[in-house]
Amino acid sequence: MKDLRKFYINGEWVDPYASQEMEVINPATEAPIGAITLGSVEDVDRAVAAANLAFATYSQTTKEERLELLEKFLEIYKQRFEEMAQAITTEMGAPITMSREAQTDCGAGHLQGFIDALREQETRETLNNGDTLMREPVGVCGLITPWNWPINQVALKVVPALATGCTCVLKPSEFTPLSAALYAEMVHAAGFPPGVFNLVNGAGPIAGAALSRHPDIQMMSFTGSTRAGMAISKDAADTVKRVTLELGGKSPNLVFADCGEELENRVTQSVLDCFYNTGQSCDAPTRLLVERSCYDKVLEIAERVGKAQAVGDPGTEGDHIGPLVSAIQFGRVQAHIEAAVAEAPRLLCGGPGKPEGFETGYYVRPTIVADVSNNMKIAREEVFGPVLAIIPFDTEEEAIQIANDTPYGLAAYLQTGDIERAERVASKLRAGAVHINGGGFEYGSPFGGYKQSGNGREGGIFGIEDFQEVKTLHFG
Repeated sequence: MKDLRKFYINGEWVDPYASQEMEVINPATEAPIGAITLGSVEDVDRAVAAANLAFATYSQTTKEERLELLEKFLEIYKQRFEEMAQAITTEMGAPITMSREAQTDCGAGHLQGFIDALREQETRETLNNGDTLMREPVGVCGLITPWNWPINQVALKVVPALATGCTCVLKPSEFTPLSAALYAEMVHAAGFPPGVFNLVNGAGPIAGAALSRHPDIQMMSFTGSTRAGMAISKDAADTVKRVTLELGGKSPNLVFADCGEELENRVTQSVLDCFYNTGQSCDAPTRLLVERSCYDKVLEIAERVGKAQAVGDPGTEGDHIGPLVSAIQFGRVQAHIEAAVAEAPRLLCGGPGKPEGFETGYYVRPTIVADVSNNMKIAREEVFGPVLAIIPFDTEEEAIQIANDTPYGLAAYLQTGDIERAERVASKLRAGAVHINGGGFEYGSPFGGYKQSGNGREGGIFGIEDFQEVKTLHFG
């Protein structure tokens, strides 16, 4: 059992004011692996006070000084890479191979991406009209991160704050405190001044709301559910904070018959992309829209791939998927699967319940339902589990209409053998990113969504700019 009950404030681990505790559970074994304290308003106030005090001096550091700190941070992160991978596997159930290759790797990749972007950015420039433009840190930032990609989201918020001269208070998910505590240790070892980075655990309605409402916080950056993002925006409105949000998704994946010989590979990868991270990704391609002329062939491929998807112990290397993160998430996904089976005409694989041989742990059966229409619940609500809905279409125009018929707009996916169609369709999809024929994100590219998937962009230069104010100097 790991003791995670202290908070990292003003450069040291301190005893909280709050006394309420919560067990941290290994989702593969359902056994306790530690305990955290759920922070109070007073704990948040103390962390914000430390960040506010540190901002006076840290905001005046040079870009070169901050780059030196970030380079040291990256060196330490790489040295403790395996510790981070093991922590993420233990706390959220990501299989260790995936934890190393993606979950942990993104911490280093995003850090390098921000270092490169900061090095290239001009923080002072002369405009065409002769005025001088300056970019300065926005202030003290409140950062709230989720459990599904714990270090990915921590890095996308903490690093640009540190890079731009901001100070911050991080409230990580209460389900994934191991990786967050390890990250705090790395920040400390890199030599960032006391108060620049602070960590307080806690529940969203208390600690998260205290950050959002705090008058000394100038910016809130949140990743999580659309519902919680709305609450944070409302809490922040009274003090007119800057708010950036990365929220939910119901990403469409359009498959055209002109894939030709690549159809097998494109559908196989599409199914595996939906199941990746046990479906716990906000940009997962969970709606597979398929042209009618290749529909039967796609169903045959999808069923075969879905039935072959292995579920296994996250501590074992391999390309299997692990459990969901918690009992709460297990219950939610089971409810979605039951509803999908009840309303969808055809179940290709999976269904309610746990996979055979996995009575312990929050494991679910990878599930695919076909002949879905876009007005069904399974096509409209984010499941956040390994559940794929397949929807037929007849024309390109219909495919685009179905794809955009959602309140979300985080990502879209497109499979086609026609590059002109790819460009044409991508231009009409209302999403922050379009993945064409298996294309994936590169570190340094912007990530974020349209509509109720949020606002702002994370990663690279765009992520840095979100943490900066623009000041104009008018010389006489």
